[in-house]
Amino acid sequence: MRVGYGRVSTRDQHPEAQHDALRAANCDAVFIDKASGKLARRPELDKALLSANRDGDQLVVTKLDRLGRSLEHLLELSRDLQARGVDLVVLDQGIDTSTAVGRMFFQILGAVAEFEHALMSERTMDGLEAARARGRTGGQKPKLGPRQVQLARQMYDETGPDGRRKYTVQQIADEFGVTRPTVYRHLTQATAGTAL
Repeated sequence: MRVGYGRVSTRDQHPEAQHDALRAANCDAVFIDKASGKLARRPELDKALLSANRDGDQLVVTKLDRLGRSLEHLLELSRDLQARGVDLVVLDQGIDTSTAVGRMFFQILGAVAEFEHALMSERTMDGLEAARARGRTGGQKPKLGPRQVQLARQMYDETGPDGRRKYTVQQIADEFGVTRPTVYRHLTQATAGTAL
């Protein structure tokens, strides 16, 4: 079975060109999504993948960018199709994974993606090492500095003439421009004597 899949973005509302090209390529069924390529859930792609599920079936797209939202996603789809014995045909680029050249193309894409991932990991590790050498450890900076925590604690402990707390946690949070959970967290840490 030859199953066609197309996608148009929500800005480009004209799927007819892709639909016609897929019909001209003798697709038995055609599925078209109207969604961004970045969306993980594309219902028509899911239907197309369910339709092209037997050994020897073909999933046909007009362009590679209509199928995957990233190189990693394309490779994941390609591996899934390959495991089921389904070939991928890309009309505009002349790719057909039933041929040796088509399979080689996807293997090269996979190698490039793996290389790119290794480079990113290397750069991240180098950056973390450089930051540690400058005395920085990872993580977010605390929302309140030690002096602010001390002031927040004083405000929290301060009582009025009636013996009740003079400031609510919400008032303290508003004073320092943070949320109530942040105030509670810092007050708890200060009480426990942990470093801030």
